[in-house]
Amino acid sequence: MRLLAEAQVEDVAVGAALLGTGGGGNPYIGKLLAQQAIRRHGPARVVSLGEVADDALGVFSAMMGAPTVMVEKIPRGDELVRAFRALEERLGRSVTHVVPAEVGGINSTLPIAAAATLGLPLVDGDGMGRAFPEVQMCTPTIYAIAATPMALADEKGNAAVIETVDNRWTERLSRSITVEFGCTALIALYPMSGVQIRESLVPGTLSLAEDLGRLLRDGHGIDGVLRRLRAHRLFEGKVVDVERRTVGGFARGEARIDGVDGDGGSTLRLRFQNEHLLAERDGEVVATVPDLIIVVDAETGEPVTTEELRYGFRVAVAAAPCDERWRSAAGLELVGPRAFGYDLDYVPIEARMSAGAGRR
Repeated sequence: MRLLAEAQVEDVAVGAALLGTGGGGNPYIGKLLAQQAIRRHGPARVVSLGEVADDALGVFSAMMGAPTVMVEKIPRGDELVRAFRALEERLGRSVTHVVPAEVGGINSTLPIAAAATLGLPLVDGDGMGRAFPEVQMCTPTIYAIAATPMALADEKGNAAVIETVDNRWTERLSRSITVEFGCTALIALYPMSGVQIRESLVPGTLSLAEDLGRLLRDGHGIDGVLRRLRAHRLFEGKVVDVERRTVGGFARGEARIDGVDGDGGSTLRLRFQNEHLLAERDGEVVATVPDLIIVVDAETGEPVTTEELRYGFRVAVAAAPCDERWRSAAGLELVGPRAFGYDLDYVPIEARMSAGAGRR
């Protein structure tokens, strides 16, 4: 076990925004909520997957909805606690561990706030190793772990608990509730035993996010981050157009980046649904989900989320390999290109780079 203090949340927030592949919600808001909770209740206790007992009850903690909405619709602060209490009442027992649903943006820092406020240990792992836009798109689904019972709460005081026949139905019904809540909700879901936590989660991702933030803070820049993630630089250029819309509780759209320096004369298009899903250079696909497509400020290496992308930004785009489980047949059925409506096969980023795609 280790303690996560207020100062360390800064690094986690930056690293989580990198791993969030453009989504996961505004990391700044989550950072403030986590730091406020730590000031009030003390540091969060972080435990590894191996430290979780077999009979534990761990629950995912997250924000659901369109990240663009949260820029203006800030959480009140007690929604996660109300969601946890509603789920505990339904389960008839107390939650023992808070688990990040994803290591991306606000969904890496909100669990810190929940753990500090509730006085519960926070598991150093998550269900994605990155961020994905839909509830069923997490590693516990590969292991046939049910997402429900699931609790949702909003800033107005509303709460709901749902049970569904499978995790895809959980996504459909909870998304409808989230839209009615105002396109964002704070959620508690995927109740898991310690055995299930150790088997199904991606380990060490909270520590990885902290490491990435520290690398940037210590001046290692883009190259330091790329080395840590075994990532490949795809493109550098200026954002010349962004189309962004909120549809069905998601932020959907695409960005066009015109190349500079070694990428001059080329154009990169990014397509996203909360998170970046597809990168095309001059019409050729150079990276796809489930690999991580990461956009950073070209000078500082600071992450740029999909809601922050603006005309004139000078950015660098990179791609990093995803957790190996996403490359299995079951993983690709959940989060491969076709799961998002793209009629193309997944090719690992390492194979694309070896073949020369995306190189300058």
